[in-house]
Amino acid sequence: MSSAPGTPRPPRRRDRHGRGMRGPLAPSHVPIAKSRSERFDDLVLDAVDRLRPRWSKQLAAMEFAVEDVPPARELGDGPGLLTGEPVPFGRVEPAAADRPAVVVIYRRPLEARARDRDQLGAMVHDTVVEQVAGLLGLSPESVDPGYDGRD
Repeated sequence: MSSAPGTPRPPRRRDRHGRGMRGPLAPSHVPIAKSRSERFDDLVLDAVDRLRPRWSKQLAAMEFAVEDVPPARELGDGPGLLTGEPVPFGRVEPAAADRPAVVVIYRRPLEARARDRDQLGAMVHDTVVEQVAGLLGLSPESVDPGYDGRD
């Protein structure tokens, strides 16, 4: 269908059927609707919640954060990377006068190391336990008796 010369064309629609953009594929309350980073955040929160009954007072004085990768300053320089120095899974920033202690968990190194979601959850939990233990000056086994340091 062509328009006569000099006649303005009607405005184009978003798609050829005139329906516009499609909605989300899944409702927002189902797990498949979450992004990978949102699911990882949930694993970190679950790990913290598992420690809360025993360490609620100490955990209240901490903040937990997730970053994609460790900063370059934590990775070392060139040849040091080839010596087998492990990539960190997390770090702790001790409390300062104006802010609480912060436990940072690195998402990408943990995801790259895990075979499946179950192993990822276990690795996230162990990493949270290790970081909290380091901050409290305790062994990971005393923070969580179920800790076994699995890789």
